[in-house]
Amino acid sequence: MSVSHSSKLNKAVRDQYMRLPQGDMVLVTYVWIDGSGEGLRCKTKTLDQEPKCIEDVPEWNFDGSSTDQAEGSNSDMFLIPVRMFRDPFCLDPNKLVLCEVLKYNRKNAETNLRHTCKKVMDLVKDNHPWFGMEQEYTLLGINGHPYGWPENGFPGPQGPYYCGVGADKVYGRDIVESHYKACLYAGVKICGTNAEVMPSQWEFQVGPCEGIEMGDHLWMARFILHRVCEDFGVVATLDPKPMTGNWNGAGCHTNYSTEEMRKEGGLKFIEAAIEKLGKRHDYHICVYDPRGGRDNSRRLTGHHETSNIFEFSAGVANRGASIRIPRQVGQDGLGYFEDRRPAANCDPYAVSEAIVRTTILNETGVETRDYEGK
Repeated sequence: MSVSHSSKLNKAVRDQYMRLPQGDMVLVTYVWIDGSGEGLRCKTKTLDQEPKCIEDVPEWNFDGSSTDQAEGSNSDMFLIPVRMFRDPFCLDPNKLVLCEVLKYNRKNAETNLRHTCKKVMDLVKDNHPWFGMEQEYTLLGINGHPYGWPENGFPGPQGPYYCGVGADKVYGRDIVESHYKACLYAGVKICGTNAEVMPSQWEFQVGPCEGIEMGDHLWMARFILHRVCEDFGVVATLDPKPMTGNWNGAGCHTNYSTEEMRKEGGLKFIEAAIEKLGKRHDYHICVYDPRGGRDNSRRLTGHHETSNIFEFSAGVANRGASIRIPRQVGQDGLGYFEDRRPAANCDPYAVSEAIVRTTILNETGVETRDYEGK
């Protein structure tokens, strides 16, 4: 197996140091999205007491020229703490803190999509929008080859791997279960996991989350995933189509409802929302991956449980549609629907904001409305 050299270090030695008392001092690891719009960065500082709320965590800064977010001649960027989690790697009382990024002039960095998402979510808070996102990912060796696949060939065809059990069907469960427990410890709203259709591909689900917390919790779950994989010496990729050919791609299916959809008679509101989404398909495709739809075009082919990127469709229990209404929702006449179009490497802030803009704020076309003054 191709794993990193650092993963082979004696972890018992590390544990010896991790058990040392740290007095009243607290390690706070600041986490942020870099200039790629999908990569994560972090750095750690010491506070002299445990922060009890996000307001207790001070702003910080970093070198944006090294994260593709600034020029070297004016490189300082601000880290603005927005949500705090327990640290599953250094343990209590230490913290992980998700941050927004501001430029030198206190304006939002280009990849800080949280800022506008929060404004939109604040506008619609009385609708109580709930989200649940299903994050698919693929485990790779350090050489970029899918973890557990034959070094010079391919595993058997897809079929026995989805929700599979057994050493010949499942690769990397240790990583998956470690990630799950780490998320629970941290306070991330992780609600499930399963092996996916392609061998060495997995999924975890986060939610239900209301409003802005969807993006916050999914980004932190992704950070924890990358950190866990680092310890095991492998790589988790969110590429929407990591393997060409007759293999499933990776998405981030997004389940969504408003309060009126969850009440009796809610199906008519679900159907009305789907109709609005159908009229704005091109806009959603553009924001459902970091490259304006180019990544998703490799995945949304109309095959391998996907819809065609150029067409909008909806159906009950149809995993080949753009929007799936779960069968139980159709029977009960209330609940939620699933948007199956977002790519695995989407920004959850962009996805959740776009859905709300279209279904609650009734925006149309490819342009978005500015609510800055509201």
